[in-house]
Amino acid sequence: MSEPTLDEAIVIPDISELVTEDDTPVDNFQSEKQQRLLVEPLYSSWSSGIPFIAAANVGLFYALKQDPLVPDMLLSLEVEIPPDWSQKQNRSYFVWQFGKVPEVAIEIVSNKIGKELTSKKKTYARIGIPYYVVFDPLEQLQAQDEMNRSLLRVWALSEGRYMELPQPWLELVGLGLTLWEGAFEEQQGTWLRWCNRSGIVIPTGKERADQQQERADRLAKRLRQMGVDPDEI
Repeated sequence: MSEPTLDEAIVIPDISELVTEDDTPVDNFQSEKQQRLLVEPLYSSWSSGIPFIAAANVGLFYALKQDPLVPDMLLSLEVEIPPDWSQKQNRSYFVWQFGKVPEVAIEIVSNKIGKELTSKKKTYARIGIPYYVVFDPLEQLQAQDEMNRSLLRVWALSEGRYMELPQPWLELVGLGLTLWEGAFEEQQGTWLRWCNRSGIVIPTGKERADQQQERADRLAKRLRQMGVDPDEI
């Protein structure tokens, strides 16, 4: 009897009965904006040089008979979203489909019962997520951990266990995280932002466009001071 080919040897799990979208609204306005602020700048302004998936509130299926995790934001490198969304296996993050777990899972705390510091953290470690991030903008978790009252905590996986990082720099990803005071979509507050090693935030598409316009305006002003019409250049 001939040996099975690679395609024949791979068993594709039957996901026809899995619930991948239930249309249940679970986020508040703050969490929804924060999720977008973590996703959009990576696509509009991050020069990663590699394909990646950054997604908010998408099911992370790691085992066929286990309920999925649903991180507020996930980042996975060296993978791309399949183009055919009519196929169920292309609409969520199935670990067996992509061949790897995401590098980063971020949880944004909105209440005191989310289990971000207990069962969720243990599960993310068990399935091998390299970095786990908890952002607690409303200080909901302070009573659960009086020893650490930080709004932002980042853990890195080491020998199957999470070790908290003293600085929120994610070496394997080439990105850092920082707390940023400012207005996003006219909402003033403390936001979680991606940043480079120098702590400079990765801008949103609008911020980048505004920066480019400001540079163009300054150049045009200098040219006019020199007696040069910028429209003639």
